[in-house]
Amino acid sequence: MAARDEDYDKLTPEEREVRDKADRERERAEQATLPYKWVQELGEVDITVPVPKGTRARDLAIVIQKKKLSVGFKGKDKIMEGELCKEIKIDESTWSVDNNEVVIHLEKVNAMEWWENILTHHPKLDTRKIEPPNGKLSDLDGETRGVVEKMMFDNQQKALGKPTSDELKKHEALEKFKRAHPELDFSNAKIS
Repeated sequence: MAARDEDYDKLTPEEREVRDKADRERERAEQATLPYKWVQELGEVDITVPVPKGTRARDLAIVIQKKKLSVGFKGKDKIMEGELCKEIKIDESTWSVDNNEVVIHLEKVNAMEWWENILTHHPKLDTRKIEPPNGKLSDLDGETRGVVEKMMFDNQQKALGKPTSDELKKHEALEKFKRAHPELDFSNAKIS
């Protein structure tokens, strides 16, 4: 992925737009092949699994564990089963049957990161390109919004192999110190 990121950084804005559009189309096509649909916010994931008309909760075999999810009919093959890509809060995660679909609500343990997929063996989304709804971000108070924006920036920087905001601040402080003290020799300093 790092080589791909370097290539991406070298693209013109127009070339990036073309690549981003192609990536979004590929992701949409991959997601369309899944036996469920899903949406997420920073703290939660909602999954809908279509089931035949008349399906009742007692017909289903659903297992929700910290790192595992299984959905199917009792005594039959599973509709979906596998390891969750991240951990969830079991006590705050639920499921129900509503309008010919199973609705599964999962609360993330880490409410400050985007999921690439639901099950680890399913196609991944590029989480660096996720933009939260502006209404949700703007609903936050100033301090919380600042923390969320910083975390989003830092996650994107980490994904690209670039320095986080804290690392950038440290580097700026060091450069300022060097300018203020030109008499000091930093040539052999090991600074990470």
